[in-house]
Amino acid sequence: MKRFKNILVACDDEQIDETLLRRAIWPAKGNDAEVTLAYVLDSPPGEISQLFERFQSMKSGDVEADLLGFHENRLTEYSETIRSAGVPAQIAVNQGIPFVELIRMVLRHDYDMVIKSAAGELETKSLFFSSTDLHRMRKCPCPVWIMKGHEKEKYERIMAAVDPGPDDQQYTTLNTLILDLSSSLSNMDGGELSVVNAWRLENETAFRNSAFARIPKERLEELIQEAQAESESRFRRLTNGYSFPAANYAPHHIKGAPREAIPKFAREHAVDLIVMGTLGRTGVRGLIIGNTAEAILNQVSCSVIAVKPPGFETTVTLNGG
Repeated sequence: MKRFKNILVACDDEQIDETLLRRAIWPAKGNDAEVTLAYVLDSPPGEISQLFERFQSMKSGDVEADLLGFHENRLTEYSETIRSAGVPAQIAVNQGIPFVELIRMVLRHDYDMVIKSAAGELETKSLFFSSTDLHRMRKCPCPVWIMKGHEKEKYERIMAAVDPGPDDQQYTTLNTLILDLSSSLSNMDGGELSVVNAWRLENETAFRNSAFARIPKERLEELIQEAQAESESRFRRLTNGYSFPAANYAPHHIKGAPREAIPKFAREHAVDLIVMGTLGRTGVRGLIIGNTAEAILNQVSCSVIAVKPPGFETTVTLNGG
């Protein structure tokens, strides 16, 4: 996994979990990489000063400066944990919309991975990932690793959710990156690696139940078998062509719509981490999380690494957007 040289750890207002720092250290050490701890104050520059202007007893500019200084000191303290492990560490404190400013940092400084604790339970109990987490996964041009609460010291069960898809270089590169990340993690943690591909015959339910489809049952079963054989062949080419370093590896070619089959597999096998692609099939610029990927994210309660396809262009710009 020698592809990550510049890692950004997004910090929030709460105390930074030591597990988050340790998880940032291992890919950094394995890649001779540098780590930056970043915090974004959720207000445009000058907004806090304006808020305190009516208090004549205090200098409004000092309030904003004090807040920024507090977070700089906090990150500096945590960065010592990373440096003590032999990893170069920096800090960065900015102001603005957090997910936008973090993506701008990625664009400016070529970070190749963003690591963050999940914030979902702070915003809603109905979804496992918050809207801000999903914004990062949608728009950040590099892989985003969202860690759930009560993160384990080591991952016992890791899932690589792949989609061999058509014979397309974009899919091949994306699936290879998913396998690189998941196999490296499972090898380091000594955990089980499940490589999962969900398949189905498109519109099978409609064919079975619609009175207007008029497809004989025998022909429908043939179509299902053909779809399975084609999907299984692509999946086998992908897995047979990859050299897995993980000793405890197993392929799973499962029937079902990915939005249902992937979360179900994760629950039934107590998966600790899913590494998945967020490639939208629509081809719309900037749309990398389609309905299927987002439906999966909103059903899983484990940590996730969301991987981008090659050539992805974020809709966030350095000057607005």
